[in-house]
Amino acid sequence: MRVRDAVVIPVATVGAVMALSAPATAADTVTTFTVTATTGLAITAPATASLSTATPGGSATGQLGTVTVSDQRSQLGTTWIATVSLSSAFKTGGGTAAETISGSNVTYTPGSTTAETNQPHTAGNAGSLASPITAFSRASGDGANSVSWNPTLTVNVPAGNVSGSYSGTITHSVA
Repeated sequence: MRVRDAVVIPVATVGAVMALSAPATAADTVTTFTVTATTGLAITAPATASLSTATPGGSATGQLGTVTVSDQRSQLGTTWIATVSLSSAFKTGGGTAAETISGSNVTYTPGSTTAETNQPHTAGNAGSLASPITAFSRASGDGANSVSWNPTLTVNVPAGNVSGSYSGTITHSVA
């Protein structure tokens, strides 16, 4: 019986050595896929907004609603600047001087983010819409990102303006 036990031990040892050995053949598969941008760089804003009422010499104010920049370019070093401007002055009636409010009387305040992915994003400072100003920006970062905010608009109505329903166009753009 001892001979039989001696034979079993070396066979078990040989099996263990074979199990730890590298396979006789191997095959590698190089696998690739593509990540593509879905929509590029876009900005959305509400189609309409209403401000509070005001008297001549007073101020109308209110939030415009959510503005969103969506950057789906999915690249290294994605940067952009979102600007805001008064593309048509606030007017009522026939648009005479007493029926018009220019951008120098309009203040835009971006406020804080309401939603954000893949930071950092930076809010611009409140400012007059006499000329375009920065609403939000992204100075560095990689990959897709987005930011939303709900800006406040304040219109200082000159004392010499007449009563009426004033309408103007605020334009948000991103590049």
